[in-house]
Amino acid sequence: MGKALIITRREIRDTLRDWRIVAPILILTLFFPWLMNYTATLAVNFVKQYDAPIVGVRLIPFLMLVVGFFPISFSLVIALETFVGEKERNSLEPLLSMPISDGELYLGKMLAAFIPPLVASSLGIGIYLLGLHLSMGYRPEPLLLFQIWLLTAVEALVMVSGAVIVSSQTTSVRAANLLASFIILPMALLVQFEAISFFWGGETILWVLIAGLVVVDIILIRTGVHIFNREELLGREVDYINLRGIWRVFRSFFLRGPVRAAWREQPFSLWRVYGRDIPYLLREARWAFVVTVVVLCAGLLIGWSYTATYRLPPGTANLNQLSLEAFTYSANFSFMPSLHTGSIFSHNVRSLLLGFLLAPFSFGISGAVLLSLPMMIVGWFVGQASAFGVSPLLFSVAFFLPHALFELPAAILSAAFGLRIGAAIMSPPAGLDVGKGLVMAVADYLKVFLFVVVPLLLIAAFLEANITPRLAVWLLAG
Repeated sequence: MGKALIITRREIRDTLRDWRIVAPILILTLFFPWLMNYTATLAVNFVKQYDAPIVGVRLIPFLMLVVGFFPISFSLVIALETFVGEKERNSLEPLLSMPISDGELYLGKMLAAFIPPLVASSLGIGIYLLGLHLSMGYRPEPLLLFQIWLLTAVEALVMVSGAVIVSSQTTSVRAANLLASFIILPMALLVQFEAISFFWGGETILWVLIAGLVVVDIILIRTGVHIFNREELLGREVDYINLRGIWRVFRSFFLRGPVRAAWREQPFSLWRVYGRDIPYLLREARWAFVVTVVVLCAGLLIGWSYTATYRLPPGTANLNQLSLEAFTYSANFSFMPSLHTGSIFSHNVRSLLLGFLLAPFSFGISGAVLLSLPMMIVGWFVGQASAFGVSPLLFSVAFFLPHALFELPAAILSAAFGLRIGAAIMSPPAGLDVGKGLVMAVADYLKVFLFVVVPLLLIAAFLEANITPRLAVWLLAG
């Protein structure tokens, strides 16, 4: 970190010399807390008239978070200028010629964009609390104050690490500013969710948010350090979309064997795909399978844990009188597929493809998260089996086992190869840049999806529509 901190000191010194950056930060830091203090005082006095002091008590810490968030919003301005701004000012070449590694240069730039807004945010929170103490005698709980400060810090780091990646991968400040909307919009939605958490009184949720943002910080920082390359930064002149070029690269990855396979140049055939490509790709994705199975088991356990909290009254359903007609009731709900092979198959395909489409924007975790949601419901229903008068094992065998033998492996395969799409963004395979690595991961996903997942889903849909209902009636109703 020694050489990185040299870059940090240089950048902070240059930032503090620019009044266009310093003046707005000072205004927000010194003036905005007093405005929020005045707002908090009015709100507390207003709700007291209607005997609802809890609203004012919850509003005060939320405004503290708002006070801390506004100064760190300027971290985007600083971070977006880190690399592409210097490139436009023709001051990047001397910096890149310094005898330091790419990682040291990247971390130094990122810390320089992170420290000034965080200091301003901490100062703003302090001024806000001072005003509340003088006007209302309010003193926050130390743990809550620490939570708010820590949440503000990790939010700032998310914004900075994301913006520095954008700055290092674009060719103009204008393009970087346009891409910054993909950072500020999710953070704005996050602040709204935090507001709900404050008024709900869920301090535990704040710890969950902090832990989640720390994970995002680690992913973004690791991604930025790994994909940053000073030679590419200097050589990149124009960003444009070459659809024909992307299609040629995708077609090559899809029709050929895996990149490092010895049979890569063999002609495309189903024998090669099923006999060599698929087994090779499954071995390559073994750690993604481990992560997916862990998420799946966690979803089951979470659903099971809510069994006691949301317990059905005994005798809610009499499974001894179960009939095939009972399975057709799902057709009355628009969010449930009808009990036909085609409807179930199309529903499952759409669900898995949704996780695939969201994978590049969620570092691949969308498929695993979407898979965990129905597993929570399954875990809850299995936990409620005693309320139906049957054992959990018999309930699972009757309602899930036949089609789950095929549907669950298909869903795990889809989620695991979705994780590989995220891994290709965070750490492109050796010899490939981020773009080609992403195209390769997408080609591998579609190859596995078309030749393995789709057949499994078709078999599972047939079993769920024709075998599972009859098995459940036979086992439970006799």
